[in-house]
Amino acid sequence: MIGASICLLINLVFFEKSAAETSLKRLVILGDSLTAGYGIAKADAYPALLEARLNANSTAWSVANGGRSGDTTKNGLARLRWLMKKPADVLMIALGGNDGLRGLSSEEMRKNLKAMIDLARKTKPDIQIILAGMQMPDNMGANYVKAFQAVFTELAQEEKLAFVPFLLDGVAGEDALNQDDRIHPNEDGHKKMAVTVWKVLKPLLSKGE
Repeated sequence: MIGASICLLINLVFFEKSAAETSLKRLVILGDSLTAGYGIAKADAYPALLEARLNANSTAWSVANGGRSGDTTKNGLARLRWLMKKPADVLMIALGGNDGLRGLSSEEMRKNLKAMIDLARKTKPDIQIILAGMQMPDNMGANYVKAFQAVFTELAQEEKLAFVPFLLDGVAGEDALNQDDRIHPNEDGHKKMAVTVWKVLKPLLSKGE
């Protein structure tokens, strides 16, 4: 009898945990070192800050930090297939910076981003998608900088995506908001990034209810 009672208790706990996990809405943020929180604690990176905002302002959410340092859009596309094995309610794509810094083809970057969008919608047709844009320094050449930025704005319009024009808006170039390398945001920089993303994310929440 005691053994049966213990088994029943374990099953009830497992069922309650599974039910709670099922009820969670899921935000996946696919990115590079900016999303991963390079140089700071993961709890201080903007995905964790967004999770706190979500749970304070809406129903229960889980945020999957799919950031990995050095990733290009090609790397991200390969990883998204794995991340989307568990469907998401919202997908934020924050990739492209490493493509640009390496001078990779903007046409190839566009192709990879479009493939991510298609994959996400195939996995869950009603998924909400946010595209986060990046900008390149002038020393990359005027033509390249223009073509690079156009990829984000044009895709956002064509695919009707929620759009963060520049993930590092108000952070890039600000010494007080960046680490010593002047590339990766510090804790205060991530707070600023979270506010930037939240302005775009918040209006999407009611659409999924």
